[in-house]
Amino acid sequence: MAVNPVFNRIDKEAAQRGYAGFGNQPTSYGQPQGAPQIPAGYQPGPSETLSDEQLRDMYQLSPAGPAQTGRLTLDDVVVKTLFLFGIVLASTAATWFFVGAQPGIAMPVWLLGMFGSLGLSFAIGFSKKVNVPLIVAHAVLQGLFLGAVSVTFEALFPGVVTTAIVATLATFVGMFIGWKMGFIKVTSKTRRIFGMVAMGYLVFLLVNLGASFLGFGDGWGIYGSEFGWLIALLGVALASYSLAVDFDSVDRAVAGGAPQKYSWLLGHGLVASLVWLYIEFLRLFSILQSNN
Repeated sequence: MAVNPVFNRIDKEAAQRGYAGFGNQPTSYGQPQGAPQIPAGYQPGPSETLSDEQLRDMYQLSPAGPAQTGRLTLDDVVVKTLFLFGIVLASTAATWFFVGAQPGIAMPVWLLGMFGSLGLSFAIGFSKKVNVPLIVAHAVLQGLFLGAVSVTFEALFPGVVTTAIVATLATFVGMFIGWKMGFIKVTSKTRRIFGMVAMGYLVFLLVNLGASFLGFGDGWGIYGSEFGWLIALLGVALASYSLAVDFDSVDRAVAGGAPQKYSWLLGHGLVASLVWLYIEFLRLFSILQSNN
């Protein structure tokens, strides 16, 4: 969750080759906008001469838009994001009720969802093709992870799930407004720094998971130390900035004329970042509540 290879891949392709031909269009054009589109090499015969009415109808045709040319639009990204987010919510709700009735299986489901979604995230990000079934499977696994984690934390720290949800939604809106208005900048330099820090944080999370299984920090691992809440706050900050990077990547992909199929990747990446932010808030508020 701490890194998103999907957006790294999209940004790299945008810089190197303009999305498989899009974004690097020639500066000279043939027919002017609105001109009738006649197949190349077509020569009407004596009996195929176009009438004035046919020519007028052809000139009145609207220019081809992104949907007709197979290019990405913001609507595509929004629809795919909502679709995948709906799958995550459905899977989370089902897992919540299933695990809530059988608390003993919470840990296996938790680990399956966490490592399964992490593995699929890298497989999707580094795959040469847009694999929609894998993206959908990733959403299901994220739901398993969220459901098992949420029901467990709610049992230990009542009310923490609601607080984390509200904080996640508020941060999402705040980051979007801040990025849109230019208060939060995303540059090539900040992307590189963020990528390195996020990768380091992912390694830390895996190490901390092992420490928690060994009983360090009363099951919290390094988060159980005196400064655990500060580390959790760093996780929130990283996940929050990840959203700004995601917004900027979507904007660049749409402006650069990326293929429409990339809407699945962009939607997948946005949902993954949102889930990451929720988990970081859930951890932070649980630590704060346990310290009281």
